[in-house]
Amino acid sequence: MLIKDILGQALGAIRAQRLRAALIIMAMSIGVASVTLLTALGESARNYVINQFEALGTHLVIVLPGRNETTGGHPPIFGETPRDLTLDDADALFRSHHIAAIAPLTIGSAPVSARGLERETNIFGSTHALIRVRHLTMAQGAFLPKMDVNKAMPVCVIGQTIREELFADQPALGQWLRINDRRFRVIGVLASEGESIGVDFDEMVIIPVASALALFDTHSLFRILIETKSKESMYQAVDEVKNIIKARHEGEDDVTIITQDSVVNTFDQILTALTLAVVSIAGISLVVAGVLVMNVMLVSVSQRTAEVGLLKALGASKRQLHWLFLTEAAMLSLAGAILGIILGLASIAALAAAYPDFPIQLPGWALLAALGISLFTGLVFGVLPARKAAKLNPVAALAKR
Repeated sequence: MLIKDILGQALGAIRAQRLRAALIIMAMSIGVASVTLLTALGESARNYVINQFEALGTHLVIVLPGRNETTGGHPPIFGETPRDLTLDDADALFRSHHIAAIAPLTIGSAPVSARGLERETNIFGSTHALIRVRHLTMAQGAFLPKMDVNKAMPVCVIGQTIREELFADQPALGQWLRINDRRFRVIGVLASEGESIGVDFDEMVIIPVASALALFDTHSLFRILIETKSKESMYQAVDEVKNIIKARHEGEDDVTIITQDSVVNTFDQILTALTLAVVSIAGISLVVAGVLVMNVMLVSVSQRTAEVGLLKALGASKRQLHWLFLTEAAMLSLAGAILGIILGLASIAALAAAYPDFPIQLPGWALLAALGISLFTGLVFGVLPARKAAKLNPVAALAKR
């Protein structure tokens, strides 16, 4: 038997049993579509989270007050810590030659009002360096001016939502905004940033850090954001920051330092493992489809004993019979894989249209993997029927025994 004879014989067998072939193709397509869709969702979720963290800044290092070991959990967001971070601590970090910019940060919630309108929102206290460290952009006006961090100045920068709700169609620049019982002049409006890792700058009011400390009657910082000069110098900067803070805090290592890379790598590992787990569960459907291929083809062998006997009587070898049934299984699996990929891509397109803010896409390797795995599954489960057909006695097979 020539290759074209094997292909023609396998195609003819599929056409002769259209319903059986359709069931196999449908089962295989469901498995491939499931794997394709879940792979796209998992990979897109991983990329989305990683991009969110990378958008926070470049070579970012975050210094938090308190150690994990202090309370047995994460550093506290609000509340008591063994020793506070202060503006003097932030200023002392400039001793490190690996640091490009430092943005001390304090945060609180307060009512803001203007022109008879009022709402509760978050107040950020920081310095001019925040625009560089957090990659903020301005829509109007200017950001906080460069000045002594200990100097309080009644100026503020507002987000787009605050501008729309308090000033409507009126120009916000130059207007006075009241925060609690203090007045601040609006000198800038941030471009719409949206929400990033739980922080929505559109609903934010940013004031000088000294003004914020006075407003909330505190001397402690919420965080210190640091931008290092390069990725290579990031870990050297971390060691120097630890040493500087330890020296200032009477030898106590009472801060937690988080690098952007460590957070990104952690989430990358978690979401990659989660994607593999979900795809493995979806892969069970491919195994079920493979079992269906095997069972259907075993039935096909029993119904085609006369045909197999005739082929053997005409001189077909065991290897050729092996190839005949494996080719049939491969054709069915490949057809199911192609249909499954089409269904998967259609589902991905529907999800992308329904959730435009979530960038869902299928990586190229997933398409090749889906085709390869489905073909491999069909061939593996087609081996047993092929071996059974090859072992048939030609005389008994012609007699349909």
